Amino acid sequence: MEAPPGGTRNLVLDPKGFWIAAQDQALSYPEEGNSLCFSLEEDSFWFRHRNEVIISTLRRLPPGGTFFDIGGGNGFVACGLEKAGFPTVLVEPGRAGAENAKQRGLSQVICATTDTAGFAPGSMDAIGLFDVVEHIEDDAGFLTGMRKLLRPGGRIYITVPAFQMLWSSEDKFAGHFRRYTRRSLARVLRGAGFEVEYTTCFFWFLPMPVFLMRSIPSRLGLRGKPTVQSARKEHIAGGGGISGKVLSSALSAELNWLRKGHALPIGGSCLAVARVRGAEEG
Repeated sequence: MEAPPGGTRNLVLDPKGFWIAAQDQALSYPEEGNSLCFSLEEDSFWFRHRNEVIISTLRRLPPGGTFFDIGGGNGFVACGLEKAGFPTVLVEPGRAGAENAKQRGLSQVICATTDTAGFAPGSMDAIGLFDVVEHIEDDAGFLTGMRKLLRPGGRIYITVPAFQMLWSSEDKFAGHFRRYTRRSLARVLRGAGFEVEYTTCFFWFLPMPVFLMRSIPSRLGLRGKPTVQSARKEHIAGGGGISGKVLSSALSAELNWLRKGHALPIGGSCLAVARVRGAEEG
């Protein structure tokens, strides 16, 4: 059997076909989180558009080798990257997520954290952290650890929820510690030893609806724990009517803008790309 990728030391092959760590690590993520996302991803405008933004960014600022999607959940992003021609390894600590990823057809799946997997320093060409860093209390320490896993000149790609004013019960349920701005995300990356190449917001039209429909009701105690039904209502927005066409046009215009390397100052999410800097580049 082929050895697991990333120079790992602590993995065994699970009967379901993915590599798994011998020990667990506590996570700031709800136990049912992967199942909730799995029920939404294929039909959700949010997950589809985030994939398109990520893929367009990788085409413009390529990873230069195997891409490690760390904390990649059910493999929705990793599958999109594979289909776009980027060889990808999914690293997901939740067993449900790893099983869902194998079900989607991903061949390289590791069920572990970067700590429990025991990846070798400098073993990765590129790392993706897509809506992961907000779950880490010590984000600076975590990103410093990611830098050490990257080869000289390796890139890291990050998406996070934007703007603390948009905090809601969904953030609390998801196990978030914070939301970010482009500036705060760039600052923590630089502090962890990265050279920031690009930042932008995306989902430019979401801040106002999120503030009105999530943030304010949450502060008033009127919004509870999200359910599959409530999440589907928000994620499967638009349908095929006029509202669907308006949503599609807004997403298409944003994607075309970002493909050109432009940046947006506002949105529901932030994205950053950074490289290992200084002497570590060789």
